[in-house]
Amino acid sequence: MNILHRLIAGDYIDPATGKAIALPLKAAVISDDLRGSEADHLHALDLGHSFALVCDANTYAALGQRIEHALGDRAPLLLLPGTPKADIATVEHIRAASAHCDALVAVGGGTINDLCKYAAHLDGKPYAVFGTTPSMNGYASANAAIMVKRHKKSLPAQMPAGIFLDLGVLCAAPARLIRSGLGDSLCRPTAQADWLLSHLLFDTPYSDTPFLLLRDDEDALLENTAGLLKGDRDTMRCLARTLLLSGIGMVIAGGSYPASQGEHLLAHYIEMLHPAVSTHSYHGEQIGVTTLVMSELQKRMLSQMPTLHHREIDTQNIIDHFGSEIGAHCIEEMQKKWLSREAVDSLNARIMRDWENFAQQIDKVTRPTAALSAALKAIGAPYNHSDLQWPDAIYQRSRTHAHCIRDRFTFLDLEWWAAGSARKN
Repeated sequence: MNILHRLIAGDYIDPATGKAIALPLKAAVISDDLRGSEADHLHALDLGHSFALVCDANTYAALGQRIEHALGDRAPLLLLPGTPKADIATVEHIRAASAHCDALVAVGGGTINDLCKYAAHLDGKPYAVFGTTPSMNGYASANAAIMVKRHKKSLPAQMPAGIFLDLGVLCAAPARLIRSGLGDSLCRPTAQADWLLSHLLFDTPYSDTPFLLLRDDEDALLENTAGLLKGDRDTMRCLARTLLLSGIGMVIAGGSYPASQGEHLLAHYIEMLHPAVSTHSYHGEQIGVTTLVMSELQKRMLSQMPTLHHREIDTQNIIDHFGSEIGAHCIEEMQKKWLSREAVDSLNARIMRDWENFAQQIDKVTRPTAALSAALKAIGAPYNHSDLQWPDAIYQRSRTHAHCIRDRFTFLDLEWWAAGSARKN
């Protein structure tokens, strides 16, 4: 029995606690072909009598129509117009249109899954998801990435009761969405390094367990990355399982810590401040690139002992840069992780005493930047900011200001505190 099956069965023992991990997830099926079994899988979840089947035009064509036929009149179709956005307005549209249904059934990838899991959470309803792309690691997570007043937030949401992935459908997904899934999965090393840094410097909670779930599949995936675009179902199964286990790891951690750190801050900054620029690329494509950026930064900073300098929050600079609404949020986030003069002195003493040990521990969880870059290049994925059509000036601003948008302390913060004097932009 593999790790995923053991987690569903409730008999996977968390090495950190010695206790079995309990999840609300009742089923996670990765099948060569789900055709003909869709209704049986949903009925086994006991979600109620009627389901709102949520699709857009693309996901309806890829899989939704098949599920609609399988479920018949038990699943009225909710076809979202155009290209849906993961925002509050669309969440409210789904809630209103599905008010008479017992559960939601999402058919799609990241956006539709996030919309449904947040809508289900707000309404106290169960939901299940049939994935149409291997494009992101959010299928199994209990949080949703939703745009709220131009600010990308990771909001508490509902873990699905069931996740169903048809490898034939995933292999037929557009190549860019497959590349996106690889990009989203590649951030494990940089996210783990950032999370471990915070733990070592500030004794914040940390667990190896979410990363142990991924270890075997990560090795196998990187050994045959090119197989993803060749219809190799074993490699696609490996990616699909990685994406599901990454989402489960976030649930185990009680947040997105093991899968979203500095690399995500860089991408979120572009999406928040320059949405027109962000639309040229998919989220996972962006994370692939920003993972390489963070990997290089982490390697550079691990190679030499940093000295931190006390700094004051330049609130006016933050407001000038981000605008009053987002700026106010950034100031609030920065205050949560702010270091007093005494804290800087204490942290410098800790770094001077233990940095060599810290650096060795962090280096063990990373991968060579070249290996990550080679994986992206093997399937023609973007690997620098120019490939994403991010102008140099905007990319450089993300490097300077992205650390402001969340209260997590990452290598972006370490670099900023070590820089000494604030750069205004």
